[in-house]
Amino acid sequence: MACLNADGTLSPSGRALVAALAAPSTPEEVARTTGLALYRVRSGLRELVAAGLVAIDGDRYRAAGP
Repeated sequence: MACLNADGTLSPSGRALVAALAAPSTPEEVARTTGLALYRVRSGLRELVAAGLVAIDGDRYRAAGP
């Protein structure tokens, strides 16, 4: 499950993960919200953190923004 397309835009799964992070959430909460498997959520979150689109606050993730 790639969260980023080759051109750097968000894929549908990437958009779903970022949308689920309107409020800081744990990977388990994101999995429940999106209906994605936990292992896919964790992988996607790692990818989005590396891209600078998601930040980690303790055990929670949040959409990175200004």
